[in-house]
Amino acid sequence: MASIVSRFLKRRFTLAALSIILYWILSSPYNTFETEIVLHRTKPEVVWEYVADFSKMKTLNPTILDFNIVKDHGNVHHWQYSVEYTERLSHWPYSKNVALGHFSVLNSEGEFKISYLNEHDTYCQETVKYQCPFLFGRFCRREVEFQRTAIMGNLQKHFKVKTH
Repeated sequence: MASIVSRFLKRRFTLAALSIILYWILSSPYNTFETEIVLHRTKPEVVWEYVADFSKMKTLNPTILDFNIVKDHGNVHHWQYSVEYTERLSHWPYSKNVALGHFSVLNSEGEFKISYLNEHDTYCQETVKYQCPFLFGRFCRREVEFQRTAIMGNLQKHFKVKTH
């Protein structure tokens, strides 16, 4: 009888330990990535209008292949839209990722801050919060870093061309 009880307890302990390990590997903690740039000789309003239009995202983000605006509503002060987009992952270009994004565009403080740096220049700062399973943490971090840095770099190129 003691043997049956000890096997039962051993199985329960093993199952509990495996469950905890599996949860730890597959759980998705929140991570944060922040990037910033200065756009010379630009007005924040112009930058805000450019960034708020998702159709510009195809030129800003080199990984986006296609998108479809599923739903949009609101006004110039608070515009909301949902977009289904297809992208190639920068560090795994052989596969495609299809995602649904929900955006709320407000002319106020948020995850993408656009403000006057001085009389002539605009300061842009983006804070991205993302979730990724522990097992893929480094892969997700590299993907977020690549995309957000590319977006800011392309935004800088776009407004550099406009001002020269």
